[in-house]
Amino acid sequence: MADLAVFEEQRSRMWGVAYRLTGSVMDADDAVQDAWLRWQSLPNGEATHPRGYLTTVVSRICYDQLGSARARRESYVGPWLPEPVVAEIGPEAYVILDESVGLAMLAVLERLTPAERTAFVLHDVFAVPFPEIADIVGKSPEAARKLASRARKRVRAQTPLRSPDRGEHRRVVEAFLAAATEGDLQALLKVLDPGVVWRSDGGGKVIAARIPVVGPEKVAHFARRLARGFDAATMSVAVRDVNGAPGLVFVDPAGGRMAVLGFTVYRGRLTAIDLIVNSDKLSHLDPGRI
Repeated sequence: MADLAVFEEQRSRMWGVAYRLTGSVMDADDAVQDAWLRWQSLPNGEATHPRGYLTTVVSRICYDQLGSARARRESYVGPWLPEPVVAEIGPEAYVILDESVGLAMLAVLERLTPAERTAFVLHDVFAVPFPEIADIVGKSPEAARKLASRARKRVRAQTPLRSPDRGEHRRVVEAFLAAATEGDLQALLKVLDPGVVWRSDGGGKVIAARIPVVGPEKVAHFARRLARGFDAATMSVAVRDVNGAPGLVFVDPAGGRMAVLGFTVYRGRLTAIDLIVNSDKLSHLDPGRI
């Protein structure tokens, strides 16, 4: 059996690849577990380059899933958002978080074909050579290069700009929270970009806006309306890392409900707000540890 310690050395990288390819914490966990089962069946010394071998294995597993996942998401009720990765503000246990796991970026990756997404993630994020990518997607190296280039152009054109300053990001998020909970419309408008977009993912399981809310006035009124349902006596809210940037997590222990808000901040204002309330997408989170 192949060495467990070698596999564990690559676990974070594999999970990072799988999450970016699927946008799902549970699917990423399953893909890594499947890779472990395949790794177990290898004789010792069979994989001379474990890092490349395991990256290829987990990428193929995810690539095979992407076609059916895309078909399911075409019939999804309302906007589709990824399962959020939530952590205490600070180092992330799963993977070094960066722009490539931001909710806005992952939403853009959903618009790519499975082959484009795989080529882009593997090459641009994980520096996998094109010959290896070609083997995964069943194309020539040159075709894989073109897939990545086409995906890169779409990602650059469609992913909203974000501030690299985490301090600024957190200040804007906290200002939004204060204004929303206090019902201060003017304060809300100050932190909302003229082109702000609010997306809500309820998946048909929880009541949520089924089309994006666009524009500062509409978003501000929408946020105030939602905030009226927040009862500080029975619910809690915490600032947490949501996919690598400060966000908010609301927990209602009595009602068994949870909501995760991710934000995109640019030049001191919110340009995108992503609300995830679909309970299926939050089942991996422990309310008691939020």
